[in-house]
Amino acid sequence: MSAPLVKGWCPGAFRPMMSGDGLVVRVRPPLGEVSATQAAGLADLAERHGSGVIEATARANLQLRGVSESAYPALIQDLRALGLLGDADSEARRNLVLDPFRAPKTDQIARGFLDGLSRTEFSALPGKFGFVVDPGTPRRLAGISGDIRIESSAEGMILRADGCATGRLLGDTDEAIALGLNLARWFLTSGGVGADGRGRMARHLDGGTALPDALSGDVDPSPAAPEPQPGRQGHGVCVAAAFGQFTSGALRALSETGGPIRVTPYRMLYLPAVTDLPDHPDLILDPQDALRRVQACTGAPGCPQATVQTRDLARRLALSVPEGQCWHVSGCAKGCAYPRFADLTLVGRDGAFDLVKQGTPWDDPIRRGLSPLEIDTEIRS
Repeated sequence: MSAPLVKGWCPGAFRPMMSGDGLVVRVRPPLGEVSATQAAGLADLAERHGSGVIEATARANLQLRGVSESAYPALIQDLRALGLLGDADSEARRNLVLDPFRAPKTDQIARGFLDGLSRTEFSALPGKFGFVVDPGTPRRLAGISGDIRIESSAEGMILRADGCATGRLLGDTDEAIALGLNLARWFLTSGGVGADGRGRMARHLDGGTALPDALSGDVDPSPAAPEPQPGRQGHGVCVAAAFGQFTSGALRALSETGGPIRVTPYRMLYLPAVTDLPDHPDLILDPQDALRRVQACTGAPGCPQATVQTRDLARRLALSVPEGQCWHVSGCAKGCAYPRFADLTLVGRDGAFDLVKQGTPWDDPIRRGLSPLEIDTEIRS
């Protein structure tokens, strides 16, 4: 079996990715938030130009699937009219994940990063290189991938390079912005980007390159918060959908609440100013819903790298997942839908499934080549 094709970049609005069901067009909302008007507009565009589904991704973005090449130019014009696109260069660098339950300083830091990253000196940053802005206590984004991290600690905000257990104490938001951008400069000038244009901070440090003293420290980040669940969160509400796929009707219903909608990296949406829970059959508001215990990617035939169907199997397995556990059905070893640890992971390979327990899709399986019918027997044993 050939390894899954790792492209080194994620689909964007100006760089869509061809999949088995058409183009995947990813929208990176500024500061991870859309207005009610923009949400309603995205619902319309999903119906007009795509499959009618809007996916929330693990990078806190939204993406439209099933877009034909002929419809793509009109979609770009419509997204620009909604105020969701800048120029192609700045859009590609808008790779920030923000705490969706955030304090005002989170937005201030994110805006500073976006302004800085618009400079040409950062144009060589790899497509998957990202920033995490998580200065609240406890940390909400501890399990979310990011190369440069602004986090909380018992002593205050810290800057932490991914791959380092500790970080440098920061004085204020201005210093967070300045040193975060300095860390990105150091990554570029110290050889963090390979000849193929790829590179990640943790891999760079693992290779033996040491951080300069000005960008490192010995302050531990604050404890991690449990992953949020659907339902009330603070003054707002989190809403989920099966496998992170929001139908156009569901997104339109959320837009009718009138408030802003934040995209979370948990493949949920957060409405920070809602008091009445939205009501729509495609929305999941119960944290105990069985579909919340299983993750699944698009699978075949929607994804050309997958050799197995995933979501029908995931729906069938959902009722078997013990409470408190998370299972993952992945079409290939890349694990795009849930690139994290799961209690049980089924990984598609040559039309069958490999079984990984207590690991990630790229870990060594304990069983190989299981058919869908053999999976039930294996799980029960």
